[in-house]
Amino acid sequence: MGATAGPVWGRAEQQDFRSRVRGTLLGVAVGDALGAPVDGMALEEIRAAYGPQGVVDLVPAYGRRGAVTHLTQLTLFSVDGLIRAQVRRDTGAWHPPTDLHRAYLRWAATQRDWGPDERREDDGWLAREEWLYARRGPARSLLIGFGDEKMGTLDAPKNPGETGPEAAARSAPFGLLVGWEPQLVIQLAVECAVQSHGHPTACLAAGAYAVVVHALARGESPDGAVQRALAMLAARPGHEPVSDALQRALGAVRQGMPTPGRVEELAGDGGADGVVSAAVYCSLVGEDVRHGLRLAANHGGPSAAITALAGGLLGALHGETALPPAWLAELEGRPTILELADDFAMEMTQGPALHSPAAASPAWLARYPRA
Repeated sequence: MGATAGPVWGRAEQQDFRSRVRGTLLGVAVGDALGAPVDGMALEEIRAAYGPQGVVDLVPAYGRRGAVTHLTQLTLFSVDGLIRAQVRRDTGAWHPPTDLHRAYLRWAATQRDWGPDERREDDGWLAREEWLYARRGPARSLLIGFGDEKMGTLDAPKNPGETGPEAAARSAPFGLLVGWEPQLVIQLAVECAVQSHGHPTACLAAGAYAVVVHALARGESPDGAVQRALAMLAARPGHEPVSDALQRALGAVRQGMPTPGRVEELAGDGGADGVVSAAVYCSLVGEDVRHGLRLAANHGGPSAAITALAGGLLGALHGETALPPAWLAELEGRPTILELADDFAMEMTQGPALHSPAAASPAWLARYPRA
């Protein structure tokens, strides 16, 4: 798997890209934080707890306001894995799914260990962030998928019956590979999804979501982004549930004012196809980021996953400055997210200045070891 030649990175292009990277990662996290406290609650329960409009602001979960779940944790490790893949390319090794798998194993260690193990010199900086060492409702499929060092592949996927949305919810960073062609983006997302979610619906939903993020990050319209994902899906066996779900999201946009019932209907049984569909719908009809995320949170479906996915889409579309500042001010891990986002943007736009087969910045290799 190889990447195409990237765009020409002038200063304005670099600044726009960095804003979209920050927007995407912060959007995932702030959406996750808004939806987490009401995840799994019926709409009536949400309204009884938070008022007739439901949850309209960050409320406590896991002992604090602005707390994120495993969905954000894994998204950050996706970014870490992508940077490491670029750095390791200097050695002649180029297989991004392997680097992503190693990153997800580092996440799995945060779910087992009390804190960072300084003896693991190859962990890099992200795995030493102590706030990540917290269990935030990880799905059983993730703990099984990354419970040993065997990597799931297209030929031998982990959890082949698993249709949940967790693989899709860690896939926004693949869409930020704006120098890649869409067919390579969907391929990488699918190959990484099968490491924990082997059912075609789950891995193709992850691929489709990554392609939508990719198109938005390249400046395409939301409707055009969804159409591009549908075109990418069409050639892949077993795509029908995901394609149909995306078509339902597009159709729902034309059905009048958005309602919680419509979001819940699109989400269906909480499978990856429905959750991605609901998130796409919320990003299409949201008047702004705040409205779109509130719509994604207040219904009887899996709120955390839908708001995280919708946040990634809205952030890629609008950039970081469109996100609600008061929510960002309370967001758990915001300094880490910003630091990682800026590292990713710098790697993708100025990687040759940081490392090459002949020479490299020692500080960069300490952060993202080649091992």
